[in-house]
Amino acid sequence: MGKSQELYNKAKKLIPGGTQLLSKRPEMFLPDLWPAYYSKAKGCQIWDLDNNQYTDMSYMGIGSCILGYADETVNNAVKEAVDNGNMTTLNAPEEVELAELLCDLHPWADKVRYARSGGESMAIAVRIARAKTQKDIVLFCGYHGWHDWYLAANLADDEALDGHLIPGLSPRGVPRGLKGTSFPFKYNDVDGFLALYEEHKGNIAAIVMEPLRNVHPNQDFIDAIHAKSQESDVVLIVDEITAGWRLNVGGAHLLLGIQPDIAVFGKAISNGFPMGAILGKKEVMDAAQDTFISSTYWTDRIGFVSSLATIHALQKNNVVEHLWNMGKKVQEGWTAAAKVHGLAIHVDGIYPLGHFGFDHKESLALKTLFTKLMLEKGFLATTAFYASYAQKEKDVQSYLKAVDEVFSTLAGYINEDDIAKHLQTPVCHSGFSRLT
Repeated sequence: MGKSQELYNKAKKLIPGGTQLLSKRPEMFLPDLWPAYYSKAKGCQIWDLDNNQYTDMSYMGIGSCILGYADETVNNAVKEAVDNGNMTTLNAPEEVELAELLCDLHPWADKVRYARSGGESMAIAVRIARAKTQKDIVLFCGYHGWHDWYLAANLADDEALDGHLIPGLSPRGVPRGLKGTSFPFKYNDVDGFLALYEEHKGNIAAIVMEPLRNVHPNQDFIDAIHAKSQESDVVLIVDEITAGWRLNVGGAHLLLGIQPDIAVFGKAISNGFPMGAILGKKEVMDAAQDTFISSTYWTDRIGFVSSLATIHALQKNNVVEHLWNMGKKVQEGWTAAAKVHGLAIHVDGIYPLGHFGFDHKESLALKTLFTKLMLEKGFLATTAFYASYAQKEKDVQSYLKAVDEVFSTLAGYINEDDIAKHLQTPVCHSGFSRLT
């Protein structure tokens, strides 16, 4: 146990949940052994508190660092903003420059508001939709953050959100009065969506969806969404926080033919600096004037300049093609290695956001062992790979060589039927679990 693990044990006594983000809990990766804290990071390299160096072939800042850690172009823009004053009584001119750029990239959009995180950006979008329509109900598909409007779905059914990324999310603390205001539907399930729409027709403020996460939408699904959002003047919101900037410079909805009223961005828009953007049509966005949406730190200069620098870097360096190529190599590498060693796995996700799972009764134990064995080889790894511009061909080849060796080891454990003997740590969590 090193300094990182010792510090995390202290953190669990001082910080409810141990960390600020569920996805960064060590229990989600390798309980007791995951290097929870870093001292520095550059490119796709991370050093822990004991100065152990790892290549990050997992989440790259939970999908936020699309260019890589400590990208010089973005950092230089941020340093200049800091030196010139990040926060003043006046507004940063880059706020307008970024709004113009976002509307140029999304010609259907006319106006932009900002926040500093994905979850609050989605809450703003839903607030605007409710202000515009003067209705309450939200139909949604996907994972959309931690705010009350979203967790309210679990007031009606404790398992309503289980199919939307994180099972077991509790709505405790969400006012019971919000019961019946949010309802989930499944991606590409046209009949299910239409039935839900008809059930709540006349009271729907917004339809909220991720444009894609694992699979592309079917045309009949898109057509149904469009038809019903236009039929009753319902606001269509696309959550681009995860998918945005990875398939094109802008929102994935542009490629998929989805025609929203509002699009929401976060994560990769600013390469690791806090930022969120809500853009939409004038007639919808103007409803923000009829409610109260305002916060001091939504005006900080760093968010704007980091986003501008990131978007320009994406355009200049053809980053999207790189993400696609590296992600494709990784997914094909997983499949090939599993086939060689007789491991049953399934691979899903678009190339820039790929993941695999073990088709085995002890899948979580195998996932934990995979993470442990890859860590011993110098890789931060789990059963997912979020591509970044910093991960080059040599990094992918080294990673896949390690994957091949680890898959061989795991196949041996399975054949010997002694998976548990090799764990030496609790099995990783699969969803929300209370820490004690």
